[in-house]
Amino acid sequence: MIKTNYHTHTTFCDGKNSVEEMAKAAIARGFDILGFSSHSMCTFSTEWHLPVRFHSEYAAEVRRVQHIFADKISIQLGFESDYLYALNTPQKSRYAAFKPDYLIGAVHYVMNENGAFAVDESADSLQQNIQRVFGGNVREVVHQYFENEREMLKKGDFDIIAHADLIRKYNARLHLFDERSTEYRAELKSLAECIARAGVIAEVNTGGIARGCTSEPYPSPELLSLLFERGVPVTINSDAHRCEHLDFWFDEAMSYIKKAGYKTIAYLESSEIKFQKIN
Repeated sequence: MIKTNYHTHTTFCDGKNSVEEMAKAAIARGFDILGFSSHSMCTFSTEWHLPVRFHSEYAAEVRRVQHIFADKISIQLGFESDYLYALNTPQKSRYAAFKPDYLIGAVHYVMNENGAFAVDESADSLQQNIQRVFGGNVREVVHQYFENEREMLKKGDFDIIAHADLIRKYNARLHLFDERSTEYRAELKSLAECIARAGVIAEVNTGGIARGCTSEPYPSPELLSLLFERGVPVTINSDAHRCEHLDFWFDEAMSYIKKAGYKTIAYLESSEIKFQKIN
């Protein structure tokens, strides 16, 4: 099978290895396609997003490494673009100057008049921010997270949706909400329908397991089943921030996907969605 990963971070944002180091590690691990996806807001930056002034440098470095290893691996240029209300929506037109091969759409933030925060920073900060920004209203945080994803899918223009239920990252530890509740399951169903309508690939993201935060990938078994029922294509991404995690839990992820009913896995080639049978 063609071995791919489109969700890779480097020292240009919050990764620990350079573009070239990641490419060499991917070659050693037998990857056929490696896509780089620095965190980006495009119009502004945070401490863990690619600074706007370095977007061109990042793109040039990925293309340089692409050329160096062209006979060994297909290197692709991408961005993980955050949805943040009117401030930033993943849109390919915003990145046209860099000619990316693909775009990942992601939701990390929730916000209101009291402020904004990323739901995946840390367990402690999540608890503190829910209290500080939402007055402890976990139900509203969960609803807003999924509503942001639905809005991103309606308004955005991208190829892959990242970690579709990232809101679960610390839930097994903190027990903030009931993932079996009727209300939560309705959010999943609504999200799955929006993903299907948007025509994007949903990633099976193993990064939460690699970093010791979850025991299962994103999406959960229930959400993955809902995606399968609606014909949403999936691909396996590691969300790697260091070389050793590039293909973390990939064999297990393949079994995870098959258990949900999938017979094929998607990959991107020349910005087109293609499929290969799962062995």
